[in-house]
Amino acid sequence: MQRATPIRVFNTLTRRKEDFVPVESGRVKIYTCGPTVYRYAHIGNLRSYLMADWLRRLLEAQGYSVKHVKNITDVGHMRQDMLERGDDKVISAALAEGKTPEQIAAHYTEAFMADESKLNILPAHEFPHATTNVPEMVDLTRMLIDRGYGYVVDGNVYFEVGRFSEYGKLSRQQSAGLEAGVRVEADPLKRDQRDFALWKAAEEGRMLKWPSPWGNGFPGWHIECSAMAAKYLGPEIDFHTGGVDNIFPHHEDEIAQSEAAFGRRHVRYWMHGQHLLVDGLKMAKSTGNTYEVSDLEKRGFEPLAFRYLCATASYRTRLNFTVKSLRGAQQALLRLREKLSHSDQRVTKKGGKEGDRLREEFWGALADDLSLPKALAVAWRVARSGLPGPVKRELLMDFDRVLGLDLMARSPSTPAIPTEVEGLARERDGLRRRKAYPEADAIRERIRGMGYEARDSKNGTALFPIPAWAGMDEAVSSSGDVNSFLNAPDTVEFTVGIVARRGCAELERCITSARQWVDGLSAEILVVDNGLEEACGARLDGLAASDGRVRVFHADHFLGSAAGLNVVLKQARGRYIVTLDTSVEVRGDIFTPLRNLLEDPRIGIAGRWGVTSQDLRSFEEADSSGDVDAVEGYLIAFRRELVNEIGLLDEKYRFYRHLDLDYSLATRTAGCRLVIDATLPVVRHEHLEWAATPEEERERLSKRNFYRFLRKWGERSDLLVAQTR
Repeated sequence: MQRATPIRVFNTLTRRKEDFVPVESGRVKIYTCGPTVYRYAHIGNLRSYLMADWLRRLLEAQGYSVKHVKNITDVGHMRQDMLERGDDKVISAALAEGKTPEQIAAHYTEAFMADESKLNILPAHEFPHATTNVPEMVDLTRMLIDRGYGYVVDGNVYFEVGRFSEYGKLSRQQSAGLEAGVRVEADPLKRDQRDFALWKAAEEGRMLKWPSPWGNGFPGWHIECSAMAAKYLGPEIDFHTGGVDNIFPHHEDEIAQSEAAFGRRHVRYWMHGQHLLVDGLKMAKSTGNTYEVSDLEKRGFEPLAFRYLCATASYRTRLNFTVKSLRGAQQALLRLREKLSHSDQRVTKKGGKEGDRLREEFWGALADDLSLPKALAVAWRVARSGLPGPVKRELLMDFDRVLGLDLMARSPSTPAIPTEVEGLARERDGLRRRKAYPEADAIRERIRGMGYEARDSKNGTALFPIPAWAGMDEAVSSSGDVNSFLNAPDTVEFTVGIVARRGCAELERCITSARQWVDGLSAEILVVDNGLEEACGARLDGLAASDGRVRVFHADHFLGSAAGLNVVLKQARGRYIVTLDTSVEVRGDIFTPLRNLLEDPRIGIAGRWGVTSQDLRSFEEADSSGDVDAVEGYLIAFRRELVNEIGLLDEKYRFYRHLDLDYSLATRTAGCRLVIDATLPVVRHEHLEWAATPEEERERLSKRNFYRFLRKWGERSDLLVAQTR
């Protein structure tokens, strides 16, 4: 293809779009920050690799000779004391599984390659491993010392940031604020805390270490990319890609050490992909909202549906991922392929000028900073147009060189349709011939319930298997998917809300005990399946079918603890809302005493268990009835009108810990008391979510939520009971 349309890209370094001019005429060198292979890549990681893939495909389609390098980080950078706490994940995983670090890295590297292949990401021309390029990192470190940018302290080598006058030019962070990006605790060996490690001395017991002029050690976090980019692509490269979280400190430090060493510009164009969000939060393992390619496949999705979804948004904008949006992407991809497969049958008199105009528009959109949404819209206009079939087909196949959606992919072979389903289809045809349409529609629904879609055709009812992903249309992807009845009048006295993530037996124990004690009351029971196993969800549906008081909401993924409870709050119709954790078993009438407490307008929340505090930093369990500083989330009761006053729960609390503290303090700001009744007839069993969470993960998630709570409420000790008496 001729380079008729100049490529323009947004350069993070200059914060503007620039015309692309290669370092060498006709050749392009791309370096992509690759995976750290201590776990499976999540689709948030893979979104940035899709951006690099689309860039490469565009360049190759325009006739450039491209060399693409993507590093594999298989070196642990942590200190030995961190390793012993499990912070160096490559080595920790190896020790836990009885394997060597090399074996673990090889496993996850292979998995990463497989995921990229499933997403139709072209393999890089080179995948250099950090562990096989340590000598080059040592040489580059020595060069920086010789040039006066590096200094040695006790076998450690640091880059002296103050010597590089342009430090901060990529991230726009100024000297006074740079310390915020440092990932480790203050290092007393540094001259300036902005300085970063080029080489670290190996502490006693470290498994991965290499010889160097400064003693045995291992490379710093940033030096590997500078060394491998220079080795495989030369001292100056055209494009460097990665996620926005690489900008500082990783890419900032990479610029400093590369330009200080080679005395010239390191990269011409820096391109960074924005975050993939889930439920409005950045996708990250630490948040507990990650998806892997295998998770999409388990739900019946084609991995290329995710590629299509990413093409619907600019790589420089955040994309909020939901299973619902992925369903839409899967349906759209299948329809686009169907349009292409049928294109030869739709010949009209239209000529080639319109096709040329659409082709120019498509490539122009891509050349304008990879505007995939605009390019995809052009592809759809071609698919829906009246262009001659062969022209339409040729255009879409040309476009797919960059889109990479396998538009010519054939549908998988359809398994044999069960005899019973075929019999129902024949019965439906007979009813339709007799114009008995209500009866025919009822059979259509029976067929659908058996996993098949019945479509009308010239030859009668056509049957198509319903894919797993299409059967989740009624599932909840976020609390925003359900209507809010908060401003509607009460229709029952009590709403009992239960949110469950794991444990069928425990959930059934909780529901059964609650049902027993709402008999005779005006009540409803709302159950949110917040990512339960499929069999458990089916049992809930059976319960709802047999008891009209029970309504079930199935989430298509784990929404997070707060979001799951918000589904209950929005759908509740009771004057009083009582939420129960699945660890709680009701053994008597809790509803009458809770109602009696809440009839006092001064009481905002009532419950069975609570905590008190003197400083909002530490909390103690309350051992008797009365006022508390927070009612614990195992059993919480309040008037529904309270939600309109203080709002829904903060959905940043995906892990349940400290969520109850947050809502309790919000209630205290409204001037309400928080009260517990220690005589309520309930029993608290093992908390499954806590028990199922590894100890290290518990601590990390709890701390994350606690600091969120502390930032919001840490200065409000005036709300504490001890301060207001």
